[in-house]
Amino acid sequence: MLRLLRATLNSWNGLRAAARSEQAFREEIIALLIAVPAAFFLATETWRRVMLIAVVVLLMIVELLNTAIEKLSDHVTPHHHDAIGRIKDMASAAVGLALLLCGLVWLVALAERIGLI
Repeated sequence: MLRLLRATLNSWNGLRAAARSEQAFREEIIALLIAVPAAFFLATETWRRVMLIAVVVLLMIVELLNTAIEKLSDHVTPHHHDAIGRIKDMASAAVGLALLLCGLVWLVALAERIGLI
């Protein structure tokens, strides 16, 4: 039980650190706060609501991993390094793909809601 409590506190501390230091993560928190009620408007089935919220949470997860990779890379060497630059670019690309997926899912849900598909 103590291990679970410590893990929860570590997770909470990580979320707080990301919210304090990363503008993109703060914007994604706002997106999540908007997405939760919007999901209830756009979708009538529970599983669709869950999916709309889940893709925003997935985006946040990928953003957290990207931030961790960037901060670790900067800690390893603050100087430009080609290999680390490629690693950071790949992490950034993961965020871009997660954002694309999120946008696509929400656009499809909106299109269904207004009767386009």
